[in-house]
Amino acid sequence: MDLPCIVKVISKWRKAKATDKSPVVVGGPVASDPYALILKTKCSIAVIGEGEETLTELLKNGLADGTIPELHTLKSIRGIAWLNGDNIRVNPLRPILPKEKLNSFFPSVERIRDYPIFWACRVYVECVRGCSNFYRTKLTLPDGRKCTNCGNCFSGSLSQRYFCPQNIPPGCGYCSVPSLFGPSRSRDCKNIVKEIRSLINMGVKRIVLGASDFLDYQRDELVYPDPLTDPRYPPPNYEAIEHLLSEIANISEVASGEVYVSVENVKPNLFDEKAAEIISKYLPGSTIHIGCETGSELHSKLIGRPSIPREVLDAVKIARKYGLRPYVYLIHGLPGQSEETVNATIDIVHKVKKYVEKITVYRFKPLPFSAFGDFPTPPPAIKDPLSKKVVNEVEKINKEMKFRLIGKVLSVIVAEPFRARKNDGVGYVISEGPVVIVKNAGNKIGRKLKVKVTRAISDRLVEAEEVSD
Repeated sequence: MDLPCIVKVISKWRKAKATDKSPVVVGGPVASDPYALILKTKCSIAVIGEGEETLTELLKNGLADGTIPELHTLKSIRGIAWLNGDNIRVNPLRPILPKEKLNSFFPSVERIRDYPIFWACRVYVECVRGCSNFYRTKLTLPDGRKCTNCGNCFSGSLSQRYFCPQNIPPGCGYCSVPSLFGPSRSRDCKNIVKEIRSLINMGVKRIVLGASDFLDYQRDELVYPDPLTDPRYPPPNYEAIEHLLSEIANISEVASGEVYVSVENVKPNLFDEKAAEIISKYLPGSTIHIGCETGSELHSKLIGRPSIPREVLDAVKIARKYGLRPYVYLIHGLPGQSEETVNATIDIVHKVKKYVEKITVYRFKPLPFSAFGDFPTPPPAIKDPLSKKVVNEVEKINKEMKFRLIGKVLSVIVAEPFRARKNDGVGYVISEGPVVIVKNAGNKIGRKLKVKVTRAISDRLVEAEEVSD
């Protein structure tokens, strides 16, 4: 989904530079398929996986001066792909960064200003790199590989879990994070807090503590020097999580409510009452995003999930008990989807709906470096009766949730005029929520407003009018 944007950006860049020799380097998840990326964008270099050391090496060898490194140097830099004549060359991947090295890098915050409405957007601050789920799918892959039940994933040592006799990529079958970024490694508290303070100074108002599982934060310290490759044991590092959140909550703009900070992803099997109590103490009312993906317990295990649907239900109940606001994720079109798994998914949807604020359903997308990378892309829900059944049910429930908001007062930031009606504005709920069309706010861009919801337009959109404090 990033490719069309990248193509446009590169086209504008090359027109501005008036030469095709101006180097273009592309990284991020899109680079995990370097062949498609380079063929479609004609970029100079693709950086695959972690980019810090690779980019540093490229900059030292000419990129800082606006030139591509010499051919012999390119051949020696790990973690890149590049066009060598008419051929695409992919160098070996770079080993994952040790935790100490990861913490020696500090991300730029100035570049956030390049985004036109950054002050209204959710800005992610990385807390944990990688993922602790080194389980593997038990479904047969398109090339015939299949789990032999050797036991490494579940009962082997933490180091043994790296390796699979069948060379099946680790993690949930649809996810490439463990393959590309390795086991969970946490950033230092002081670096995270410094980044948040810097972003606030730039004008950011909405910050998300990002991780494949926030509850992996400093859990890696509990097993050091072994890698954190077990998604269930040990339990969260409660002390480290509380220290981080207390430091964030003490930032004056966060403490006053001027800046909203939330936690995103948590694994339901790690989200217990103690974790909920700590999060709610320092980030009261935070949203919590919980992956379910399928409502079938058997399907969950077959695709390599670290948790089962029953634990999702337990997690959303705990979240509500402590005043947190759970969102749940689902995926339609997954390998192994059947009428049985779809019915189970609809069943779990109805069980969680009284506790959650929103249910998000995505279409399965085969990702390079994931176990399901060679599966075909499934049809959109509108063309698949089973997927359509899930999507329709979720849309109906989400629309019902929007009706519950009618009469509620929300705090929003007006980000831009509403295209269909320029007199109205598009507002983003500061503490997260649906997109809000604010009547007669098209000339109030950048302002924080109190608004009362007057109408549910769709499962994602509500209409509101400004109210006085």
